[in-house]
Amino acid sequence: MPAEQPFWKTKTLAEMDRAEWESLCDGCGRCCLNKLEDEDSGEFLYTRAACKLLDLKTCRCTDYPNRSRIVPDCVTLTPKNVPELGWLPNTCAYRLLSEGKSLPWWHPLVSGRAETVTEAGISVAGEAYSEEGLSVDDLLDHIWRLPKARRKLNR
Repeated sequence: MPAEQPFWKTKTLAEMDRAEWESLCDGCGRCCLNKLEDEDSGEFLYTRAACKLLDLKTCRCTDYPNRSRIVPDCVTLTPKNVPELGWLPNTCAYRLLSEGKSLPWWHPLVSGRAETVTEAGISVAGEAYSEEGLSVDDLLDHIWRLPKARRKLNR
């Protein structure tokens, strides 16, 4: 009997239930970094300055249910808006699946381990710091090129 395919290979983002949708988040924290858009190129530049609600050790929101109320510019991802959000990191599962791509080896749904996000160098833990006390003008001094994932270690 053939093995059943995982939900992310058989369902569209819109077909996923809440638990499936939430499990797509790998907990990297990249989407919670402050971003600047280059007016000339339209490119999004990431900074090391993270949303004040991001737990800098776990890369999880400290008040996920109330995040949009506390941080008015926090964007709640939906199947409809994901394709329009050019600032989503190219490693983001929501973006990857929206673009018809596969989840990478380090994604917890693929690896079965949350630690692979850090092992691959995708997590911002240890790299990001709180935006508190920084102005928008200050962010220019905090631009950061997001690292690419490390290759899978053969064990």
